Amino acid sequence: MSKKTNPPSHRVYAVTKNGQRNFWQSIGAVWPHGDGQGFNLKLDYLPLNGAELVIRKPKGEADAEVADATASEAA
Repeated sequence: MSKKTNPPSHRVYAVTKNGQRNFWQSIGAVWPHGDGQGFNLKLDYLPLNGAELVIRKPKGEADAEVADATASEAA
């Protein structure tokens, strides 16, 4: 039986501030439901220290590679 891979549509980041700098750490991924009425969320790590959660579409090759790795782990 073969599994069809479904890459995530968005990445989840924990954003923390240190002075004037923001640090973005990728902590998970998001997949839309087939009916368009919701999402599945997979977190690989939990945010700490009051980090803000940000969900964004991947925009670079590095993000796409991380998204592919997360998708294969979720399968």
